[in-house]
Amino acid sequence: MKTGMIVVATLIGMSLASCTPPAATEREGMLGARDFREVVRLAKESVFPAVVYVKCLREEHSSGKKITSEVTGSGVLITADGEVLTNWHVVDKAVEVRCLLADGRGLYAKVLGKDKDTDLALLKLERKEQAPLPFAPMGTSATLNEGDFVMAMGAPWGLNRSVSIGIISCTRRYLPESSEYSIWMQTDAAINPGNSGGPLVNTAGQIVGINTRGGGNGMGFAIPSDTVQLIVSQLREFGEVNWSWTGLKLQPLKDFDKNTYFDGTEGVLVASTDPDSPAREAGIQTRDLILKINGVAMTGLHAENLPDVRRQLALLEKNKPATVEIRRGEKTLTVPLTPRRKGKVQGEEWECQRWDMTVKTINKFENEDLYFYRKEGLFIYGVKHPGNASEAGLQEKDILVKIDATPITTLDDVRKAHKQAMADLPTRHKAMFTVMRDGLARLIVMDYSRDYEKE
Repeated sequence: MKTGMIVVATLIGMSLASCTPPAATEREGMLGARDFREVVRLAKESVFPAVVYVKCLREEHSSGKKITSEVTGSGVLITADGEVLTNWHVVDKAVEVRCLLADGRGLYAKVLGKDKDTDLALLKLERKEQAPLPFAPMGTSATLNEGDFVMAMGAPWGLNRSVSIGIISCTRRYLPESSEYSIWMQTDAAINPGNSGGPLVNTAGQIVGINTRGGGNGMGFAIPSDTVQLIVSQLREFGEVNWSWTGLKLQPLKDFDKNTYFDGTEGVLVASTDPDSPAREAGIQTRDLILKINGVAMTGLHAENLPDVRRQLALLEKNKPATVEIRRGEKTLTVPLTPRRKGKVQGEEWECQRWDMTVKTINKFENEDLYFYRKEGLFIYGVKHPGNASEAGLQEKDILVKIDATPITTLDDVRKAHKQAMADLPTRHKAMFTVMRDGLARLIVMDYSRDYEKE
């Protein structure tokens, strides 16, 4: 090795102890004087056997009919009995999940639980033998610093397992609309399509994050392992994360993007409260400054502080009053806030064959614009072109009010109306739809005598 390369390798080795958890310090000290390639090799060999290639069959309804498509991603074994960690978006709407292990075995997997808000899912391999499987240990993300070396592992582009190396570019990256309960770790280790769900690994061979998004131009984003461990315990026990809902919309005290700055360094600002929410029932108002919740101080100085505050609110005990200390103007008040169960954050989908459209239940977290008009009900999710729904003039996002004389509130209401309509063919082949579009009611007659699927 040339002198310059020795110096670089030594400098890199000297920096390794700062980028790993305290538990790995002794090992890193041993590795410090080694060639950095040896460090990478040892970490790779520790985790690679646990990396899993995930392939799913997914049912989609957005085009106006049910379409089955194939989706691929990555995962990582985290227990010897076959628990696999991956992303929610990899297994979302999956009707079949298969995993390819490092030893070449292909196994079906069951989804134990998933959470859209943090984009995490927990699988369990279905296997007959009970021999222990190789798994990767979970490390802590709290000790990572900008500049620490990490490796992104997975099966990008559906290819065999690979590893890319880089550094942590930012330990606390806030992504608007994608940082509900967790901040992100930004890395320049390549995260390509198919890497989603694979592990981000430190030089001690520990999982410090789950690869989730590629940003291009040397940017990739991973879910910190400290967040992962909190979510996995909930998925393992309940099959979901039992988030609480308060209806609070928060804003940092110092917001550069909106050019708003408020005095002080304590508390978090209330931007608004949702209608019919626990926050509004508690009398919390816009511009209130939340100082403490159950005696715990809240810090919302910058945008990257908001996920921590939201997570603390979402983990409050349901249906039990929490004590909220707020500052309103010159007054300091204490109000009781009783969170409710957040519940589902996605609507349920269904295909209306022959009508050539799909429907979906309205969800207040997914369809705020439709929820404003109708708190419970269904809307037209997809319209097939050409098809009977499109020919009749029905459109996506039309809220279903009635089909003929039957009020539509639940998915079962649509199923029954559709079943009756199909039973009446060919004697009767028209239906009257009462829909709400942009807040206004419309009557639309559909003639479904034509079978577009057979043409």
